Amino acid sequence: MKRLYETKISDIRWYFYDVPGNVGWIAYIVCLILGFVGRGENRAINIVGIVPAVFMLVGIAELVAERIENLDRILPLSRLLRGFGALTLGGLLGSVVGLVAAVLDFNAVYLIMAIGGALCFVFGGLLLIGYKRKKEDL
Repeated sequence: MKRLYETKISDIRWYFYDVPGNVGWIAYIVCLILGFVGRGENRAINIVGIVPAVFMLVGIAELVAERIENLDRILPLSRLLRGFGALTLGGLLGSVVGLVAAVLDFNAVYLIMAIGGALCFVFGGLLLIGYKRKKEDL
C-alpha cells in the first residue's frame, strides 16, 4: 500500500503560498535566461544556475500532472517529493546560486534570481510541510 500524504491547508492559504512561489520560480528562470543573453557577465554562474532551474521545472511539471489527475490534496510520497520537494530544493539552490553570483558580480539580474529562488524555496516549502501522513482506514 502506498503511503499517502494529505494537506488540510485552506484554499486561501494555498493561494497565499502558491502565488509568491510561482512568482519566484518564474523570476528565477527569466533571470537565468537574461543571464545567458548578455545581462549577466559570469558565464560559469549562469551554467551552474541551470541545476536549480531543472529542479524547479521538474517540480512544476509534476505539479501540473498532479493537477490534471485531480491529486491536489492527497499525494503519494513519491509524487509529493517530485513536486513540492523538487520545487523547494530548486528554490534553495537557486537562492544560493543567485546570492553567490550577486556577491561575485553584482548585477540586478543575479539579485532577482536570488530573491526568486528564495520565494520559491519559502512558499514551496510551506506547502510541502503542510502535507502530513494520512491515517489509513482501519
